[in-house]
Amino acid sequence: MSTRYPFTAVVGMDDLRLALLLNAVSPAVGGVLVRGEKGTAKSTAVRALADLLPVVPVVAGCRFSCDPSSPDAGCPDGPHDAAQGTERSARMVELPVGASEDRLVGALDIEKALAEGVKAFEPGLLAAAHRGILYVDEVNLLSDHLIDHLLDAAAMGASHVEREGVSVRHAARFLLVGTMNPEEGELRPQLLDRFGLTVEVAASRVPEQRVEVVRRRLAFEDDPAAFAARWAGEEAGLRERIIAARDLLPKVVLGDAALLQIAATCAAFEVDGMRADIVMARAATALAAWDGRTEATSEDVRQAALLALPHRRRRNPFDAPGLDEDKLDETLEQFKGEEPQTDPDEDPEPDGPGDGGPGGGGGIPPQGEGPAPESDGVPEESPAETPAEAPASAPRGSGAGERAAVQAAEPFRTKMLSVPGLGEGAAGRRSRARTEHGRTTGATRPRGTLTKLHLAATVQAAAPHQRARGRTGPGLVVRRDDLRQATREGREGNLVLFAVDASGSMAARQRMSAVKGAVLSLLLDAYQRRDKVGLITFRGRTADLALPPTSSVDAAAARLEKLPTGGRTPLSAGLLKAHDVLRIERLRDPSRRPLLVVVTDGRATGGGVDPVALAARAARLHAAEGTASVVVDCETGHVRLGLAGSLARELGGTAVTLDELRADSIAGLVRDVQAEQTTRRAA
Repeated sequence: MSTRYPFTAVVGMDDLRLALLLNAVSPAVGGVLVRGEKGTAKSTAVRALADLLPVVPVVAGCRFSCDPSSPDAGCPDGPHDAAQGTERSARMVELPVGASEDRLVGALDIEKALAEGVKAFEPGLLAAAHRGILYVDEVNLLSDHLIDHLLDAAAMGASHVEREGVSVRHAARFLLVGTMNPEEGELRPQLLDRFGLTVEVAASRVPEQRVEVVRRRLAFEDDPAAFAARWAGEEAGLRERIIAARDLLPKVVLGDAALLQIAATCAAFEVDGMRADIVMARAATALAAWDGRTEATSEDVRQAALLALPHRRRRNPFDAPGLDEDKLDETLEQFKGEEPQTDPDEDPEPDGPGDGGPGGGGGIPPQGEGPAPESDGVPEESPAETPAEAPASAPRGSGAGERAAVQAAEPFRTKMLSVPGLGEGAAGRRSRARTEHGRTTGATRPRGTLTKLHLAATVQAAAPHQRARGRTGPGLVVRRDDLRQATREGREGNLVLFAVDASGSMAARQRMSAVKGAVLSLLLDAYQRRDKVGLITFRGRTADLALPPTSSVDAAAARLEKLPTGGRTPLSAGLLKAHDVLRIERLRDPSRRPLLVVVTDGRATGGGVDPVALAARAARLHAAEGTASVVVDCETGHVRLGLAGSLARELGGTAVTLDELRADSIAGLVRDVQAEQTTRRAA
């Protein structure tokens, strides 16, 4: 087994270390979501936590880690009457982003189940993580169907596997820890709320801290064993402190005053549901136990709020997580009761590594004091200043006619735009596709491992051979060749590439505000349907890729918000840039089908001697490759030239006005897209 980087050797990141340690003290807090830019040691800190957890008593030989003192009555390996116990280290199980459903929940031997009626079950990662840590790196990229299983297991503390009438259930209580880079997309609200605490991490801007990070990392890579030995004493002290805090936790009192502050804080910040109140209460008691006290204080409630509420304040994917600390302090002061009295002669903290030791990460990190740590819960740069959301550079040759960026109009609900035909892309909610989940449409011979049995087709294939196989009893004699895989139809996520006209003609009559509002509405729709998005803008003499295809629709919204207008309309350049982007994406991800959304009034006034003809030729490139497309016609006024409609015909797509994007006004749009695609292919 490779040597892990010691937890106490991590520099800075006080909030992250505290959140992880609180969950080690009280797993009921509900796990941690770690948000932050790449290269900030998120995974290093999480993996190091496993070595600090106390040993776990288990039933000898039980694959599901039953506790000898209270074994699971429904354990598939049970019953465990008078079971012999043993001890093992706490596990940290990693769930890969590309894991299959069977790898997560386990798999049944369907052949044995049909032929012998035996529940031959191979446990998955949920069983392995029971009473340990389930770690998901890049949790925001996890497939929807895997997230659904995680939600069920986290809510019920158990995993259920159902396959054609054969059912297996086992306990699955674990500490869920996820890391994510917000640039790559956000989490579904349902999963976001399942994480008890959240922390933001960012690389330190203090040169001395960065030097220490590099120094320690190089020393670890040169000799991992020797480096770990240097920190063994700090690790042992922190492990003992966790055990002491666990022992003290049942004795901690959460008084009425603290409960009132918790309830008032959640109400003041308009947090949905009651899970936040419960998580704050558990976190406050864990903080008191970690600090060696038997009663939670107002400061415990404040720290719990800073960790438990930011990710529950989001109302839509474009809202940045965070908490107004001034409002928090006002609420706590308003509902402040009597604080518990402490003995002035009593040492408030047990012995162990604290803030001043080389391991850091001991007590509650100070708020707003001292040099900035590697993460203090809030990135040091505002979202507008981070590299992921920096405004796109002004296109070359935009000229003096450039206008400043205008505010987007209020977003609205749009009807679904879909790609015609049947795809096989990543699971999502937009276009029809062959998927592992959805309604059953037929059966086929399995290619590789059988994942979804089509029972009727399997029985039908085996039935004619029963006499030849010597069947004498009630059981069906099933061979491997009889098994049939169910083919299912569901929905896939697509690549929605926006090509937005930002020329001077779009700025006329204040149209750009409405245009941005429409694109923002389509981005919200893309977020809900689990699409990848990209953003191309064109004005002046060229087109720019403002945002390469990504799962982060909020990054696209940030780029759109800062988009200035002005100059000529290089429509052909925008379409050619879109063609290049889609060509590259087809090589990277050939199964993900694209949908091109061109937002323009259809004018072409730049890009060559005959810009209109050049734009038509560029559009026919997309039509020749069968790219599904929609032109959002931004032309306004009583006299309209209909140029956007002509562009849509060259693309082989359809045109829709800004007004038609709203609500039910484009009910026939998808049918029009499909009809025009069918006509074009037939021709």
